[in-house]
Amino acid sequence: METFLQQLINGVTLGSIYGLIAIGYTMVFGIIGMVNFAHGDVFMVSTFIALIAFLALTTLLGIPSIFLALLLVMIIAMVMTSVWSWAIERIAYRPLRGSFRLAPLISAIGMSIFLMNFVQVAQGPRNKPLPPMLNEVIYLMGEPGAANAVTIAWRQIIIIAATAILLAIFWYVVQKTSLGRAQRAVEQDRKMAALLGVDVDRTVSITFVIGAMLAAVAGTLYLLQYGVVRFDDGFIPGVKAFTAAVLGGIGSIPGAVLGGLLIGLIEVMWAAYVSSDYKNVAAFSVLVVVLIFMPSGLLGRPEVEKV
Repeated sequence: METFLQQLINGVTLGSIYGLIAIGYTMVFGIIGMVNFAHGDVFMVSTFIALIAFLALTTLLGIPSIFLALLLVMIIAMVMTSVWSWAIERIAYRPLRGSFRLAPLISAIGMSIFLMNFVQVAQGPRNKPLPPMLNEVIYLMGEPGAANAVTIAWRQIIIIAATAILLAIFWYVVQKTSLGRAQRAVEQDRKMAALLGVDVDRTVSITFVIGAMLAAVAGTLYLLQYGVVRFDDGFIPGVKAFTAAVLGGIGSIPGAVLGGLLIGLIEVMWAAYVSSDYKNVAAFSVLVVVLIFMPSGLLGRPEVEKV
C-alpha cells in the first residue's frame, strides 16, 4: 500500500508536467488543425532559459529567497519562450497556412530539428545541472528514514498546485472571455470567423504564445523536479505530451491534463510493479487500446465534417 501511494504521488507529479505541455499541442491543433511538432523543443528551450535565469538571479544578483527566484525565473521563461513561439509561428507556420496540409507539418519538424541543434551548439551536448533545492519532504505515512515511508516533496506540491491553477485559469479564458470566443470561432470555421470580424492571424498568434507560456512553466517545473537538462530533452517529453493530448481528446484542455496524468501514472506504476525498461511501451499500448474503443479520446468530441 505504501509503495502504491508513493508511486501515485510521483505519477501525478510527472503527469502534471506532461499535461502542461499537452495543453499547447491541443490548443494549436484545435485552432488550426496542425500538430506543432516543434512544441516539445520549445519546452526544451524554456528549460535552458529557466536554468540560465536562475543561475543569473542567484549567483550574479544574489537573490537569497528560492521562492522569489523561482517566481522571477518562471516569469522570465514565460516571456522569452513566448517570443520564441511567436517568431516561430510568424516565420515557419503562417506563410504555409494556406498550403497543402503536409507543408506546415514538414515545417514543424524542420523547426524542431533547428531548435535542438541550435541549443546543442549554443549550450553544448553535455547535461546542464542545477543545484538541488526544495528537497525537504513531508511525511504522510511512516517514520522519517523508514524504507516504506510515504513522502511528498515541496517541489512536488508546487508542480501539482501550479498545474491545477493554470488549468483553471486557461479553462476560464477559453470558455468565458472574448479571446476564448474568438478561438472557438476560428476552430469551428476560420473563414466565417474572419467575415464576422475576428482577427484570425492575431488569434492564432496568441494561441501559440499561450501554449509557449504553459510550456515555459512546464520547463521550469521540470528543471525544479529533475535538476538537469540536455539539448535533446524536448523529444521524449514532447512525444509523451502529444500522446497525452491524443489520449485525453485532442482539442480538449481538461482532456490534455487528464491524458498527461494517465501517462505519468502508467509510467511510474509500470516501472514500480513490472519493469522500468518497458514503461514507454505500456503508455503507448494504453493509448492504442483507448483509441480503438474511443477514437476521439477520453474527453474529445467526434469531428463533424463541414459541408
